[in-house]
Amino acid sequence: MVKLNRIYTKTGDDGTTALGAGGRVAKTDPRVEAYGEVDEANAVVGLAVVEADRVGAESIEVLLRSIQHDLFDVGADLCVPTDAKDGVLRVTPAQTERLEREIDAYNERLSPLSSFVLPGGSAFSANLHAARTVVRRAERRVAALMKRQPNSTGPEPLRYLNRLSDLLFVLGRVANRDGADDVLWKPGANRAETDTPGP
Repeated sequence: MVKLNRIYTKTGDDGTTALGAGGRVAKTDPRVEAYGEVDEANAVVGLAVVEADRVGAESIEVLLRSIQHDLFDVGADLCVPTDAKDGVLRVTPAQTERLEREIDAYNERLSPLSSFVLPGGSAFSANLHAARTVVRRAERRVAALMKRQPNSTGPEPLRYLNRLSDLLFVLGRVANRDGADDVLWKPGANRAETDTPGP
């Protein structure tokens, strides 16, 4: 169990931070960037949880709260290189597969799209789309980490984040009355008739 007695330690004042298995790296290290983005994603999912509670979307609220726990698992996985000793918390394929089942179940309620969806329609949906874009950014940071440190970064955090962004997209549509209130992109909607394509 984690126990936090002090909130500030001053040990990061030199621009470094401790990894989960010990050792210090620069706060700009790609590993720190990766799990930092996951932390931000968790915070934005938290905003969607609050909105789910406000509108009475109990099943989605419960799902999102469980995802917040998973995101802490993702961060814990990323902050400890894979060459660390056994007993480290790692994201499992079962966690990713659970997201796939949720995607399939919720997507069954939706009609196929004829265009891309703009974030909006309802505040709940907009919050879910905001969470989706932050998760996508976290996914890119993890992909960059895997490219820079392939021998010390496992594949499952990336898979989990990829599925999570897909799930948040689907939930964004569900939050818009199962897609009835989706705002669809109209390509070139604001171009004047005399506009010519760019180079």
